[in-house]
Amino acid sequence: MIMLGLKMTGKVPFTEVYCHSLIRDSEGRKMSKSLGNVISPVDVIEGIELQALHDKLKQGNLAEKEIAAATRYQKKAFPKGIPECGTDALRFALVSYTTGGGDINFDIQVIYGYRRFCNKIYQATRYVLGKLGDDFTPQATASKTGKESLSERWILHKFNNAAKLANDNLESRDFSVVASALYQYWYSQLCDVFIENSKSLLQPDVPAEVQQSAKETLYTALEGALTLIHPIMPFVTEELWQRLPRRPNDETPSIMKAAYPEYNPAFDDVAAETAYELILATSKTIRSILAEYDVKVKSDIKIQTYDATSYKTVSDEVHLIKSLGGKYVGEITVLEPENKTPPPGCVLSVVSAQAAVYLQVSDEVRLEQEEKAKVSLAKAQEVVKRQLGIMGSAGWKDKVKAEVRELEEKKLRDAQIEAARLEEHIKGLENLKI
Repeated sequence: MIMLGLKMTGKVPFTEVYCHSLIRDSEGRKMSKSLGNVISPVDVIEGIELQALHDKLKQGNLAEKEIAAATRYQKKAFPKGIPECGTDALRFALVSYTTGGGDINFDIQVIYGYRRFCNKIYQATRYVLGKLGDDFTPQATASKTGKESLSERWILHKFNNAAKLANDNLESRDFSVVASALYQYWYSQLCDVFIENSKSLLQPDVPAEVQQSAKETLYTALEGALTLIHPIMPFVTEELWQRLPRRPNDETPSIMKAAYPEYNPAFDDVAAETAYELILATSKTIRSILAEYDVKVKSDIKIQTYDATSYKTVSDEVHLIKSLGGKYVGEITVLEPENKTPPPGCVLSVVSAQAAVYLQVSDEVRLEQEEKAKVSLAKAQEVVKRQLGIMGSAGWKDKVKAEVRELEEKKLRDAQIEAARLEEHIKGLENLKI
């Protein structure tokens, strides 16, 4: 190729070569025609029946013994053949494999997972288009209006982080990091969190300006996400991007020509990230404690906060916590940091160093909770012991960087706080038995 380029154009055809690891089959064997374990990309993209895979083995020059071995492998690896996965799922899987170290064991189950990811992207776009409506026109630029809710500020911050990671790692050719960051943004942040949360912001009884702000944020977060992932998944993103409404005066004909999202300082919002993740953690804890005690009726919840910032955050977002907590959440009471008395007859589930959740349960459940609290206390005490050992070693403060020292000190403080609260909770449960 280089010689042909020099001959025909007088120039080398490329100035950069990207080398990936050796691709092996799912059992770690080198893909080889002589072993009959080579998988055609076309078969993954378009799908193929198991019998057709067997028939391909007989079209080559394999010995009968090798055909028999390869047939056994195909039956084991592809018992129902290979379903149609599409180009984008295959591309995303191969990019995800490019970690730079070790060979690649090609597993078709990974492709199936990314095929579902493509469907997730399609369903998210379909939902957003349905909520935007036919008459929606986004604002001229992707910018904040100052009217965004906490969840909107959070998703814009996460989108900004994803854009920065994508740009930085595309530049350094760390493609697997790009794929991981975009998968995390699409799945764990945009779809599983913000799109779910947006449903409460787009209810008919919500003020029009709140709904409009939510629509603008949905559009920005989705359109930007499609553009970010386009280099890896060009086909599904082009198809879906073409369905989106355009910003005023935007006549870009294809997502290939669209500006690639870059880091935007205006979207940076660490305070919103911290606050909203406390809300998410609190909601998750509520769902977990209700499920743990098999609660099937509306139950009141008390949230104990441990500092002024957490108290304000939780108090301001009680409606959101209730929405995310599930259908069995009754009234929510937020307890001030000054409160030192655990609510009587309640079990505790610690959210973090900033908050905890209380739920009232029966006597039998309280005894079970006491045993679990003792196990958690032992773990917290073990962390305290380990951290004290690390920090007490000779010359530790002088050997480690300041940021590492701060991180280790925070781990110790959090473990000590959790241990103290669990001890207090166990005492309360023991008093209930008397």
